[in-house]
Amino acid sequence: MRSLEPAVLAAAAGAEFRPPSADPASSRPVSGVTLRAAEVRPGDLFAALPGARAHGADFATLALSAGAAAVLTDPDGAARPALAGVPLLVHPHPRDVLGTVAAHVYGDPTARLDVIGVTGTSGKTTVAHLLEAGLAAGGRTPGLLGTVQTRVHGPDGESLPSTFTTPEAPDLQALFARMAEAGVTDVAMEVSSHALALGRVAGTRFAVGAFTNLSQDHLDFHADLDDYFEAKARLFDGRARHHVVCVDDEWGRRLAARTPGAVTVSTTGVADWRAVDVETDPDGTQHFGAVPPDGVMVPVRLRLPGAFNVGNALVALACLDAVGVPAAVAAERFAELTVPGRMQRVEAGQPFLAIVDYAHKPAAVAALLDALRRQVEGRLLVVLGCGGDRDAGKRPVMGSVAAARSELLVITDDNPRSEEPAAIRKAMRAGAEAEPRRGDLLEIGDRRAAIAAAVAMAKPGDAVVVAGKGHETGQEINGVKHPFNDVDELVAAIVAAGGGAS
Repeated sequence: MRSLEPAVLAAAAGAEFRPPSADPASSRPVSGVTLRAAEVRPGDLFAALPGARAHGADFATLALSAGAAAVLTDPDGAARPALAGVPLLVHPHPRDVLGTVAAHVYGDPTARLDVIGVTGTSGKTTVAHLLEAGLAAGGRTPGLLGTVQTRVHGPDGESLPSTFTTPEAPDLQALFARMAEAGVTDVAMEVSSHALALGRVAGTRFAVGAFTNLSQDHLDFHADLDDYFEAKARLFDGRARHHVVCVDDEWGRRLAARTPGAVTVSTTGVADWRAVDVETDPDGTQHFGAVPPDGVMVPVRLRLPGAFNVGNALVALACLDAVGVPAAVAAERFAELTVPGRMQRVEAGQPFLAIVDYAHKPAAVAALLDALRRQVEGRLLVVLGCGGDRDAGKRPVMGSVAAARSELLVITDDNPRSEEPAAIRKAMRAGAEAEPRRGDLLEIGDRRAAIAAAVAMAKPGDAVVVAGKGHETGQEINGVKHPFNDVDELVAAIVAAGGGAS
């Protein structure tokens, strides 16, 4: 972190600098950046951004009283009486330049890091963890930044809680600076569509940008699938030195076609990186050959089941190759990797398979259950809900794809947030009942009771699948987050049932 004059930052951002009216020479240097007035520390630049419900400039008095040195805002914010005479950086779209400003304040940290950014609807977390493991195997010191957790210094380093998949721009640049100071050399990073659309990764230099897949999600934020895709595609607008694209779906093929020099990956077709001779053990462990552009096959063993995880591993290997980590070296570390809340096996002495997975969109649920169907000889007993205050259009589709693939579907609550839980369940049930299904359908709003009901019905050879929340440790209801962990609840249900029914 360094201190910079507001006028210097304004020039870097292409913003107009308005010096303090009392004494133009009295501007104080900026030593930090935040967009939360309550978190301002002396010397910070306060980013007063326009919002859907309020303007950040409405909180400027609080920020200035806490010691803000200057304010970044738009012309509307600059006109607020509270900002009269205050050192201002004025830009018509301040959010778009906030990352660039933050990067300057924190010393352009990604110039000292190889950042591998992974975007896509599904697979970001798994690929990021595979990248972290592969980087460590290659003698690098990796950082991890994503949905499940943030690690500052390698797999055994300091872990921080994650709130967003991709933090806001000032937090992100400060975190990169912290990583660089701690000796991190490379960062495996999940990049959400929100982050790309809202400029959170502006000012970030990427060594590699990678794409996994795209399916329906976040249509409460994006206008439609094309808009969602275009947000993801911003990672491939030239901000990354290398590009890796999985072409197993039409969106990946479209992206690869418009990204010159992109390295392609496929589990089923023609691509620069391919998977051959895929085999699955009874416990779901997968073995395959990764064939890189030079044609020299690399054997890979994965504890993560599902064809989609073969694709995730190929994406990771291609990214690692781009930053100089040999695929054979990285693959050795893949063999023992597990990812919290992603196809996570729960063992409590039961005679059936128990899985917790984060699948919370239709394509992910379908891929999860299709993968388990090939692995499990018995029935699939599925516990699933949908989140409130999010894309309502996917709810009946979630019910439909789960009902069509299970012998028992227990519709339950996920994170209802501010919505009426019964209304969310009703939409899921409508989709489930419209679809020919294999077995029974239950609706149990209490998630703990729903998990217990599925466990009580499980027999040897079956699989109990609790999907939707994965690694999460809370359930949000009416603005209150209650402690809740699917893994813990599944273990408790199995123990209470004496290890499951026989």
